[in-house]
Amino acid sequence: MNSSTSADVFSALAPYGWDEAWADAFARHDFEGLLPGRVIRVDRGQCDVVTADGVVRADTAFVTPHDPLRVVCTGDWVALEPGGNPRYVRAYLPRRTAFVRSTSSKRSEGQILASNVDHAVVAVSLAVELDLGRVERFLALAWESGAQPIVVLTKADLVPDPVTLAHLVQDVETSAPGVSVLTVSALDGTGLDVLAAVVGGGTSVLLGQSGAGKSSLANALLGQDVMDVQAARDVDGKGRHTTTTRNLLLLPGGGALIDTPGLRGVGLWDAEVGVGQTFSEIEEFASRCRFHDCAHEAEPGCAVRSAVESGELPVRRLESYRKLLRENQRIVAKTDARLRAEIRKEWKRRGAEGRAAMEMKRGRR
Repeated sequence: MNSSTSADVFSALAPYGWDEAWADAFARHDFEGLLPGRVIRVDRGQCDVVTADGVVRADTAFVTPHDPLRVVCTGDWVALEPGGNPRYVRAYLPRRTAFVRSTSSKRSEGQILASNVDHAVVAVSLAVELDLGRVERFLALAWESGAQPIVVLTKADLVPDPVTLAHLVQDVETSAPGVSVLTVSALDGTGLDVLAAVVGGGTSVLLGQSGAGKSSLANALLGQDVMDVQAARDVDGKGRHTTTTRNLLLLPGGGALIDTPGLRGVGLWDAEVGVGQTFSEIEEFASRCRFHDCAHEAEPGCAVRSAVESGELPVRRLESYRKLLRENQRIVAKTDARLRAEIRKEWKRRGAEGRAAMEMKRGRR
């Protein structure tokens, strides 16, 4: 870019997160005469891209490979043709972070929800009983993405007793080590100033189940009714998918927000690191086990089981940890032939050990 064009680009795109590092990454595309822009919405093979000249509609046909993790998504920085009808996205810049979940497809494909996100805001409704296991699942995906998770307990106005509210916050904090837990109410404005300050720098993605109050929260942060809002059912707190696409919008106090449809299914996708960070206290206990490959079941010198017995570690946390690790191992095994072979080998070894133990018991009788 020449200096004036570069200045125009920075002026127009800086609110969306454009910086020197992105400019450097875009240099080779600039040489080809392409224009930089950020994807603010994707819809059926086309996307809306904000550029120095405003928002344009573009086709993604040139960057739609068979790998669903490499399609253009909301939050991507892209190289766009300067003109044409239709205009095409020619490439996207390497992602700094990417929020990926597994789909419900039997083919075990990954689905990328948002990219280049700094904060992953997990919205959890206080209108229904807390599902701590689901919170941990969202956090594992958030940590794996490379973004900093934040848990936001919405609809705080429905819990007027401060003691009860404090207990609920403590339960979530126990399940979210290293993560800020905020209580907010889009209805009366409680906690919104704190959340706005946290997400005011960089890009945040808003995640949660249908009925978690994400659209109301997004409207409150945006200062206007951009998202449609529907009431959740009283029975289970669930609602319909108010938001049907992922949209990137600028926040009035700075930063950008990506709102996402409510996620009924939140499957892990190669999230071993994220699971480890979500259960960091368990991994810390595990580092003190006598055996480095301790399964925390019946091995002598297991620091994890000792922590459970002493009350330092809730049994529910250990069970949730095991569940997510098993799920993650299954999803990875479906796409990794070598790992599948290793798992089968381990199953055979354990089976042989079990049969040998039974034979020894029979021999003593």
